Amino acid sequence: MTDDQDEECSVFQRRARALGDPTRFRIFRCVVESTEPLGVAQLTERLGLHHNAIRQHLAKLREAGLVLEQRAPGNAPGRPRLEYRPAPRVAGMWGTRSPYELLSRLLLELHRGGRSPREVAAAAGRRLVLPQSSGDSLHHLEAEMARAGFEPRRVGDADTAEIVHERCPYEAVAATDPEVVCQLHLGLAEGIAEAAGAHVEVTQLVAYDPALAGCRLQTRTTTGAPRSSGEPDES
Repeated sequence: MTDDQDEECSVFQRRARALGDPTRFRIFRCVVESTEPLGVAQLTERLGLHHNAIRQHLAKLREAGLVLEQRAPGNAPGRPRLEYRPAPRVAGMWGTRSPYELLSRLLLELHRGGRSPREVAAAAGRRLVLPQSSGDSLHHLEAEMARAGFEPRRVGDADTAEIVHERCPYEAVAATDPEVVCQLHLGLAEGIAEAAGAHVEVTQLVAYDPALAGCRLQTRTTTGAPRSSGEPDES
């Protein structure tokens, strides 16, 4: 067994042990199924557990590389609260949605004809965000891109933020037909941003070699209603 295989096996065992605890698995599933990053207070309310127990389990999940911890944005006084979202590299594992499940649905819809890759993906992106979702649009966009396996990282200020994707979960397919896959990526982001909130718009996708990743979604704040990025959803 090579060193890389040894490391992969070690990571798998560490994650399996972390999820072997039933309560910890419930917390993990709650984070995975959420349309937005969750804080300790939200998890406490949803699961009916003590907040200290939630924190301890989240620490184990974070150490195992199953969830990511980040500070919530906001202008409230005091330290920003911590919140949690799924780690992109576990997409398709441990009962999470596979990146290729979404891609296959988009490609099937595209095969039916009548709409461009960008329009097909924008309609799908709008359906990903629940009407009752709260929080800012960039947060929803980051969360959904993470759930799809893109490993997003926000840079820049709120007015002209960029979301850098540290990996491409569709690397093999994107290398074969980058024009279609990148347009699907762009449309998906536009649809999510449009549905998640009124004042953030995805303006451009700067694409790079999928093997190297680093593609950048450029956004801007808007003062009016969001621009529609595709045709209305079909009923």
